[in-house]
Amino acid sequence: MMCNNEVIKAILERRTIRSFAPDALDRETLQLLLDCAMWAPSGRNSQPCHVRVLTDKRVLDELNTDFKNKVGWDTPAYTRWDVNPVYQGAPAMFFIYAETKDDMNSGIMVENIAIAAQGMGLGSCIIGSIGALLDAPEGDKWKKIFDIPEDFRFVISIAVGKKAEEPEAKERHPENFRIIEVTDHESI
Repeated sequence: MMCNNEVIKAILERRTIRSFAPDALDRETLQLLLDCAMWAPSGRNSQPCHVRVLTDKRVLDELNTDFKNKVGWDTPAYTRWDVNPVYQGAPAMFFIYAETKDDMNSGIMVENIAIAAQGMGLGSCIIGSIGALLDAPEGDKWKKIFDIPEDFRFVISIAVGKKAEEPEAKERHPENFRIIEVTDHESI
């Protein structure tokens, strides 16, 4: 099916990127992505999430070291663990925290960032594995750095930057997606 809608095009063409150009993202781009996160819908308009963006490579590398020290340097905790840092070498990483483990609202928010990044010609990689560090007592250090309330929990993160690869689409399972047409209303 052909569609000229730019949003649908961004959704259908988005791929997980694990190789990024080292170019920094400017503040305007970062703020626009934060705005897209902020405008994500949330259940009952609760707006439960706090989002932080880290762009300092030295600090990202320290986060990676803390993560690897926590899970083990030879543990396959994420794709390309043996060649990439946990932030996949991206120049920016967004971290989403919530007062409770709010997967639904955080998931909507991270998808907004991913689709907005794609629409802006950027790549992204949604990363959950860093929670092994950020949800552990060792992660309290990072809550302080990120200025996150003490009782909040890490939910999900996303690395964003200019793409240094164009991966092929991975196989999908269309048999799992169906329109149901009920014709026998008596059986309901």
